[in-house]
Amino acid sequence: MAIAAKYSAKEIEKKWYDYWMKNDYFHSEVNEKEPYTIVIPPPNVTGVLHMGHMLNNTIQDVLIRRARLKGYNACWVPGTDHASIATEAKVVAKLKAEGIDKNTISREEFLKHAWDWTENYGGVILDQLQKLGASCDWKRTKFTLDDQLYSSVIKSFVDLYNKGLIYRGYRMVNWDPEAKTTLSDEEVIYEEKQGNLYYINYQIEGSNDTLTVATTRPETIFGDSAICINPNDERFTHLKGKKAIVPIVNRVIPIIEDEYVDLEFGTGCLKVTPAHDENDKILGENHQLEVIDIFNDDATLNDYGLHYKGKDRFVVRKEFSKELEEKGFLIKTESHMHKVGTSERTKAVIEPKMSDQWFLKMEDLAKPAIEAVLETGDIKLFPDKFKNTYSHWMNNIRDWNISRQLWWGQRIPAFYFGNAKNDFVVAETIEEALLLAKEKSGNQELKIEDLRQEEDVLDTWFSSWLWPMSVFDGINNPDNEEFNYYYPTNDLVTGPDILFFWVARMIIAGYEYTGKKPFNNVYLTGLVRDEKRRKMSKSLGNSPDALKLIEDYSADGVRVGLLLSSAAGNDLMFDESLCQQGKGFGNKIWNAFRLVKGWEVDANAKQPESAAIAIKWYKNTIQKTLLEIEDHFDKYRISDALMTIYKLIWDDYCSWLLEMTKPAYGEPVDQKTLNEVIELLEDNLKLLHPFMPFLSEEIWQNITERTSSEALIISKWPEQTSYDKELISDFEIVKDIVSGIRTIRKDKNIAFKDSIELSVINNENLKEDYDAVIKKMGNVSNITYVNEQQENALSYRVKSNEYFIPVAGAIDVESEIEKLKEELEYNKGFLKSVQKKLSNERFVNNAPEKVVQIEKQKQADAEAKIEAIEQSLASLQ
Repeated sequence: MAIAAKYSAKEIEKKWYDYWMKNDYFHSEVNEKEPYTIVIPPPNVTGVLHMGHMLNNTIQDVLIRRARLKGYNACWVPGTDHASIATEAKVVAKLKAEGIDKNTISREEFLKHAWDWTENYGGVILDQLQKLGASCDWKRTKFTLDDQLYSSVIKSFVDLYNKGLIYRGYRMVNWDPEAKTTLSDEEVIYEEKQGNLYYINYQIEGSNDTLTVATTRPETIFGDSAICINPNDERFTHLKGKKAIVPIVNRVIPIIEDEYVDLEFGTGCLKVTPAHDENDKILGENHQLEVIDIFNDDATLNDYGLHYKGKDRFVVRKEFSKELEEKGFLIKTESHMHKVGTSERTKAVIEPKMSDQWFLKMEDLAKPAIEAVLETGDIKLFPDKFKNTYSHWMNNIRDWNISRQLWWGQRIPAFYFGNAKNDFVVAETIEEALLLAKEKSGNQELKIEDLRQEEDVLDTWFSSWLWPMSVFDGINNPDNEEFNYYYPTNDLVTGPDILFFWVARMIIAGYEYTGKKPFNNVYLTGLVRDEKRRKMSKSLGNSPDALKLIEDYSADGVRVGLLLSSAAGNDLMFDESLCQQGKGFGNKIWNAFRLVKGWEVDANAKQPESAAIAIKWYKNTIQKTLLEIEDHFDKYRISDALMTIYKLIWDDYCSWLLEMTKPAYGEPVDQKTLNEVIELLEDNLKLLHPFMPFLSEEIWQNITERTSSEALIISKWPEQTSYDKELISDFEIVKDIVSGIRTIRKDKNIAFKDSIELSVINNENLKEDYDAVIKKMGNVSNITYVNEQQENALSYRVKSNEYFIPVAGAIDVESEIEKLKEELEYNKGFLKSVQKKLSNERFVNNAPEKVVQIEKQKQADAEAKIEAIEQSLASLQ
């Protein structure tokens, strides 16, 4: 079979992916093998492939392909998340572009549009992952709104409600005015932002006196219920028991006393707005203050905003502060840095808001998850440093706000039958709800049409926290064969940014529903950043097109480029040259394969001694490398595992083994050597396959004709045996000997075609077995073992061994002596300048220790060079 001179990635990648799919290599069924299971972190159904996905899914694919080769029943479950907020926003925007307002259509009509949109645009990312080589079990693809997964979420909600863990409460929540929904505390990102502190005068009722408050949000004045002072603040003793008048609004509010007020901050007088600040809410409850909600759901002002009704809060801030200034209420404005909460999804500034919402009690639920990670170590985080983050979150956990004011998602299974606060029941179906409602109300005349289901849906994370269980139907049917076989899963690969959102919650759910951990290990990748250390994002325009990278550098090249610089938990500074390096590695392997396939064979030729010892060395090197690779994988150092394989193939196989075994120019190779070199190439391909699946399969299939049961993807990982440490150690000396010969040839312009002789003082007692390799690699005609230094020879050392190459006929001796004398003079002068610096006590005593050490190293290096040059001169004179 003719081997193409150039590796054509595009057609080869499609060919082998189609072949793997056709032969069902990715699919897993329950069998007698030990399972190895990964569930994909489900990307948003709205998503497209970006650099973070590329890194995360490459690592998962490496783990799953290696598990296949190691004989496990490998199952990688793919899927997508319905992403309530993001998807609803996209559908609303699409409808708006078509002239349709969501508020003018029914829930059913909207959901039809959402499903149409999902079917047309959703899941694109899963198709894109195939171009990367992801070997997911596509027959198991799941979507968080699939019937089975939907019913799992509803069953879970009902179960937790019946256990008293879910409750409905009127509380201060985080309101996203863009998405028009609440968010959990974890979905709010606090950022330091430059703002203003506005100093505003309030008149004291019944007098001309005033008090001054400082606020960052003058627009909330419309919701003021009180002014609060610290009872210990002597400045304001005269205000006790009095009332103030809210500027412009003219509402009379009490002046209350509470030690909560910081004596040092602002003016010492605090405006209290219970509807729009968590701390103000507590003050309001303690002092029975009126709660005045001034905002509509989109953060425009409502009727309480007077003449600003309908205007956006930030517009009102600007205009109202101007009005306050014009009317003499605003005394001054100062610049002020403060933390502002923004929505993790929409980036909108969060508005604290009082609202009836559904909550899940977390404190007791979290205890087994804390124990599993922080105490028993049943679940391991890689790298270990993230245990501190996990501990902080889990030990300060708050009740989870699980309701969202959206239509896209799992609708909360609560059914209302009356107008009182507790006139509702929770059930999986409306039929069950009717029975419960009749029982609770005592009204047997109730009908299904009398029930109203809760409008809100559940937080998206409330479905994905069941993901490792629900994909195997473990919630609906906990005793099913697949769930018992595949769960708990083995490894989870995800980003540290969702350690609490998703990872911790999956652990909590796993222990709550099965008493078991959902996975054994969590590998936390770093974030992909640009060369300026900025997180890659569409908004910054610093994220390359992932599919274009694959087109330019091949899927294998991009995978290698990403992994070579991605240590666990450390951010990756992405540079396209890394992908070029990966592509170059692929070309190196392809050319090595072409070289071997191009050798002519002499079936009668005997294997040379040099080839026999070289092959023995490489077989032992592979065994040593296997041990290192296993250690790296055990510690989830995927990048280090790849680098170890990279060096094995590039340095040891391509640069050394092939050079030691290839036949002389125009000569044939013996059959034994060829067979063994190819066998070692096959072992290399097995190690390489998880990282570069396409290239490795292409070479594997081109080595010889294979049946579908002999494909590389389902072959066997090289077997681990012991190795000869002495042989490997000796060979490092052999490499240095050959490198020494080649350096002298290069420096002295001795052509490689001209054979040379070599004399050795063998202080290391290196076996003469390696002479054949040294002769071949250095074109040495004869090696003589001697006991003393040789005259008229060039010399060099390897450890304590000394090597001599006769100069007669090889170089111009007189010219070489002059050159060495010049070099000796230069180095002596350099040494003298360094010694002068080190003899200066002021320099030695005052310079940093590191600088002094550098100078001392320069001295040692110069002395060693001088000694070597003097020895060479002595041998030539």
